[in-house]
Amino acid sequence: MFRRGLLALVMALGVLAPSAFAQGQSQQAPAGSRPRFDTGINAARDVAINQNLDAELPLEAQFHDELGRTVALKEYFGKKPVWMVLPFFKCTGTCPMMVDGMISVMHEPSLGYQIGRDFEIVVISINPRETPEIAAAKKQEYLSKLGLAGAEKSFHFLTGDEKDIRAVADALGYKYVYDARTDQYAHASATFVATPKGKISRYHFGVSYSPKDVRLSLTEAGQGRIGSLAEKVLLFCYHYDPQRNTYGLAAFRLTQVLGVVTILALGSFMIINFRREAREQQLTRTSGGDVVNKTSDREA
Repeated sequence: MFRRGLLALVMALGVLAPSAFAQGQSQQAPAGSRPRFDTGINAARDVAINQNLDAELPLEAQFHDELGRTVALKEYFGKKPVWMVLPFFKCTGTCPMMVDGMISVMHEPSLGYQIGRDFEIVVISINPRETPEIAAAKKQEYLSKLGLAGAEKSFHFLTGDEKDIRAVADALGYKYVYDARTDQYAHASATFVATPKGKISRYHFGVSYSPKDVRLSLTEAGQGRIGSLAEKVLLFCYHYDPQRNTYGLAAFRLTQVLGVVTILALGSFMIINFRREAREQQLTRTSGGDVVNKTSDREA
């Protein structure tokens, strides 16, 4: 009797075990879930931004604008500083956030500068398979968010070949890698400011940017072409820190400025006083001469 009961229990377990195993498997990998796998991307090696300050951009690199025209990068340089970003247009990660961050800064009154009047924006897709049609759609999307009449003339969305895209990215120190298994690009988040001559001036990391830092970087990159005298003096007092990626007050430069201001103030004070004393002495001589003349007339 005992043996028959034990045999029945073993048979029941044999029937139930596959079912339980199948249920365990379905809980671990439910239907329609995305399988997990190692992308093989070494972030330290493949994804990074090395600040190549003062390096020259390859202005002869060829791209297609959002209308499909072949253009050289140099067409967007020459007169104004250029604010750049290298996303890809079908990105589902931080790419749209970088451009949104730029638009957010342009909405800030404290920026003080206006796209078109004071600077250009160039957006280059790092995906060589993306087309001008995709770029045009993205441009309209971001122009709607910006809501500034005439911005379309200075908000440029470019696509190009791998060789030219890489040339720009390498000059910027912008390392990224394509993962075929996800059809996405692994990249860091940053925007870049360049001078009108195409030299890399400043980096703004992340997806949210300080209007003050952007303003100072554009003023600096503008090489005297934009910004008031007061802003240029302010920029002289601020120093860009590549480690912190921000502008900070430079104590030595501030001391220099305060020293010059003090000397000018003292000099002005001394000049005013010298002139006042000279006028008073002149008046004294004139008054004394009149008294002598009147006395001589009376004696006569």
